[in-house]
Amino acid sequence: MLVLMLTVRIGKSLYTIFTLKEDRNLLILQIGLSACFLIGVSLYYYLKSSVENTKIIPKLWKVHFITLFLFVVIGGLLKPYTTNNDFWTTFFVQFIYTVWGMYVLASGYVLKGILKKIFNKDEKCTTAELWLFNVFIANLLIYIAYIIGYFYLYYVGTLTFSFVFYGLLFFLLFKNNRDNVFKDIPEKYASKKIENEEALLIIEKLEKVMLQKELYKNPNIKLSSIAKELHISSHRLSQLLNDNLGKSFAQYISESRIEEAKKLITKKSDYTFEAIGYEAGFSSRSAFYATFKKLTGITPAAFRDSQT
Repeated sequence: MLVLMLTVRIGKSLYTIFTLKEDRNLLILQIGLSACFLIGVSLYYYLKSSVENTKIIPKLWKVHFITLFLFVVIGGLLKPYTTNNDFWTTFFVQFIYTVWGMYVLASGYVLKGILKKIFNKDEKCTTAELWLFNVFIANLLIYIAYIIGYFYLYYVGTLTFSFVFYGLLFFLLFKNNRDNVFKDIPEKYASKKIENEEALLIIEKLEKVMLQKELYKNPNIKLSSIAKELHISSHRLSQLLNDNLGKSFAQYISESRIEEAKKLITKKSDYTFEAIGYEAGFSSRSAFYATFKKLTGITPAAFRDSQT
């Protein structure tokens, strides 16, 4: 989305430069300026999702972006460039650039951890961190160039974009960079708390996967295996369990196994408790008994008696 908005904006600039004033289609100019309104928010959420290793886009983010999109579209329909030239070239353009600038500043704040690392001689940045830093600086330069172009030299923004584009392209051409640039950011720089909207989506997906694939029945199940099923990092899943569900991975798996054991005890009256424990995912009879008593307060035998 960020690349799309930048491309539309640069396209508008090239159109303006190479087209005579009397031949210009004002609708194209309006679309180009409208794209500026969405460059900042696109940059902000790209960097935020990368730093926080967000794999599922929260609903709140979508609503935020769509609200801005509808605002600029409806504004353009109510006051089109063709009949409100003064409005667009004075007030609205300044408003668009102000909003763009605010999101650029917010993007810098998102990268505060990486920025500290870059200026700390004792720490080394990963390729992915350097990529995000370069993307931010590139957008900052483009923004500054367009501000200068607005007041002084119009083509400065287009030239800056060209230099920035080729700079980022050369960065990606190096083999090591291509292999590492889109890897997850080290977890210590990720957000300490998963936003509620995203957490609910992951929890829903987790419960669905656990129910359908019965992963807890594997006595050697690992956090990383479940995280892979959810397409999130192991740290992200651990963070979800600890912060949002208030339990460790081991506790979560144990609870799932005990719930399964309860079902088996109720339905399979001919099964021994040892067989039930193994089928529910426990690696030993003693582990099953100890966990069952700890989580339910009674023994498997007492539970079976209570069901008859």
